[in-house]
Parts: sequence; structure tokens; C-alpha cells
Amino acid sequence: MKRLPDLEAWAIFARVAEHGSFSGAARAMGMSDPTVSKAIARLEARLGLTLIARTSRRIALTDAGRAALDRATRILSEGEAVEDEAGEQSNVPRGRVRISAPLSFGIAYLGATLPAFLDAYPEITVDFALSDRKVDLVAEGFDVALRIASLDDSSLLSRRLCPVRLLLVASPAYLDRHGMPTHPAELGQHRALAYTGGASRMWRFTHPTFGEEAVEPPVRVWTDNADLLNPALVAGQGLAIQPEFLIWRELRDGQLAVAMPDWTVTPLGLHLVMPPSPLRPLRVQALIDHLARELANAPWGCDAV
Repeated sequence: MKRLPDLEAWAIFARVAEHGSFSGAARAMGMSDPTVSKAIARLEARLGLTLIARTSRRIALTDAGRAALDRATRILSEGEAVEDEAGEQSNVPRGRVRISAPLSFGIAYLGATLPAFLDAYPEITVDFALSDRKVDLVAEGFDVALRIASLDDSSLLSRRLCPVRLLLVASPAYLDRHGMPTHPAELGQHRALAYTGGASRMWRFTHPTFGEEAVEPPVRVWTDNADLLNPALVAGQGLAIQPEFLIWRELRDGQLAVAMPDWTVTPLGLHLVMPPSPLRPLRVQALIDHLARELANAPWGCDAV
């Protein structure tokens, strides 16, 4: 008779990979270091494979460990979800939720959503990782991520919250001094301030009559954080394509203006992205629902779709 899988050891393996150490995983799970070490050794002996390479100072997943991590993480996540749903305390979400979000957006908007969430769910701990890097949710142990993008086809689940307009903007003083461009070809005579997070350095525009145009403008400033560009924009140092959520106040107050308004940049979307399992612990679902409500009413005017 075939033995049942060692689900506890797989869950412990997922936690070790998440925390990057045996001791860190042991502390998070309330176990002793030897218990965690023995579970991994038991799993490796059963498989006849090394999942985690150990040295005196660090650990690293082997190729076999990396290949197994996706499903091990699902075992852990679905086990937690089943216990949440079946347990007597299933109506009380508790535990840690790890969320990844873009740096500028996270600083500007996520902090304001925290007080109400922490009041509503006193037994949930939230671990935010703010970076413009596209994280691997499963391999890096994240429960959910906010992404501002046109999502590629993926095995991940996603929930689109609202569109994110990208606007070509400059200060009124800059446009008075250098003239309002009316066609993308004219941007070669202007000064650009550019965000380096895109895959291409070309600026692409669409017109309802004239179709698509692409241009690579001369750039004065490159940056991997679009927040840095706003002071230079307001000071009249050039044009930039910025997400509306970073510049809506400056547009409202007349510090910036939309340039070349008949030509548009393809909008992105604000998405909540989750690992592929449809089962999620209640603590994760609680945060997802909270962020969906809060961000659907963001002050820069996105409407939930």
C-alpha cells in the first residue's frame, strides 16, 4: 500500500523556503530548530533527493527544491484555508499576510488603508514588501500582490480593481516656453524625464484618427522611481509620462497640465494578484476584500470594474 504523503514536512519545507532559514521558520511556526531540521531530513530521505543545500551560514534550495516549492506552498496555503473554514474559530481571521506592492503606490495609498484594517482584524499581522520588482508570489511566499500593469497570461489569479491612466504632462511654464506639442514626432524637440520601469524606452501613443505612433525622445533624467520626477516636472524641466495617481493633485492645482491631449497612452490596470489556488486563508481574503473596497474609492478617481 502506498504511503500517505508527509504533508506536515512539505508545509515545513515551504516555511523554511519562505524565511530563508531553519531557525526563522521554527520561530514563525512555534517549533524547535531540531523539529524543523528533522522534518526536512525526513522528507529528503523519503524522496532520495536533497531539497535544501546547507552550509554553516546559509541555506539554498537545490534544483529539486525549487521544482517542488510551488506545490509545497500550495499544500501549506490550502491546509491553512481548510483549517480556517472547518475550525471552530473560522470566523476570526488570524495570522500573518505577506503582500508585495509597487513602491510609490504603496507609500502614497496603502498606508492610509492600514488603520481601518488593523482595527477590524486585531489578530492579523500584515507584512508589506514595497518594490517595483515583479516578485514571484509562490517561490517567495507572498499571499497577494498589487500590480500596476497589463497582465500577461499567467496561472496566477487576479482581480482588476480599476484602470490606471498614463498621462503626458508638463508644467504650464514649460509648455509656454517650449510650445504645446501636437504630434509625437514633435517630442524630439522637447526634453523628456523618463521612468525606467518599462520594457522599452519608446513612448507609444494612439490617436482616434491617425492611429499609433512611437517616438524615443531625448531624455534629461532617467529614474527607476517615478516620484522623483514630479519636482522637476513642476519646475518646468521637461515632459514625462506619469501614472495619474502620482500627479492628480498637481493637475488639480494647475501645477501640471496634460500635453498633447488628443494622443493617449494605453492605460494600465491596478490588479490584486494571488497564487493559483482558489482556497485562501480567511486572513488573506480579508485583506484582499479590504484593499478592493479602499482602492476602488481612491482619490485619483478610479472606478471599480
